[in-house]
Amino acid sequence: MGVATTVRPDGVAEVVIDAPPVNALTVQGWYDLADAITTAGRDRQVRAVVLRAEGRGFNAGVDIKEMQRTKGFDALLGANRGCFAAFAAVYECEVPVVAAVHGFCLGGGIGLAGNADIIVASEDATFGLPEVDQGALGAATHLARLVPQHLMRAMVYTCRTATAAQLHAYGSVLEVVPREELRDAALRVAGRIAGKDPLVIRRAKESLNGIDPVDVKRSYRFEQGFTFELSLAGAGDRHRDAFVSGREGHA
Repeated sequence: MGVATTVRPDGVAEVVIDAPPVNALTVQGWYDLADAITTAGRDRQVRAVVLRAEGRGFNAGVDIKEMQRTKGFDALLGANRGCFAAFAAVYECEVPVVAAVHGFCLGGGIGLAGNADIIVASEDATFGLPEVDQGALGAATHLARLVPQHLMRAMVYTCRTATAAQLHAYGSVLEVVPREELRDAALRVAGRIAGKDPLVIRRAKESLNGIDPVDVKRSYRFEQGFTFELSLAGAGDRHRDAFVSGREGHA
């Protein structure tokens, strides 16, 4: 359980998140994911990466319970840095990353999917940032890569979600397929990339990052400062305590 990588004969690496019950990652889990993606991209046999998950949904963000049972700010700082590392690893992976999203894609899941090169989603996939309800901020940088600006703002303020079909209409999701076909669809897209000249594809990834209008690392780091500010002001603990005592769920 955690993060596992398999390299297929066609040069596609599958990086799989498996952290029941909802794939909310611990601090170490975020670093493990970052290491797995970075390692896959550096492997000269790898030509594309599929990032997917087992279980009920793609990713539910950080492990709030770990944060609340850890005294002081170590877990908060660790989660901030771990998420930053994982999101950056997806963005900076030396080969294209295809995110295969099913079920819920929330909080940190938005950071992963938003920084992926291509998204394939199942019909039941939903995307959202519940951060405001958790007394935190972050990953609006990545949500802005998935939906138009005014919808992004509405989603942040109200914590509403968007469907895979909506994101497909915006062009940010490449394909929407039945859940049982998701893995095959993602592998098919990645396999097509893997069939190209690997030198050209690696340079294409580097060049496309170089022309991005927003520096996603700097933008996300700016957002993270407000999460820490809210925690210092007491809002973070207040909302996280209510979340942990009130119900199981996502981060």
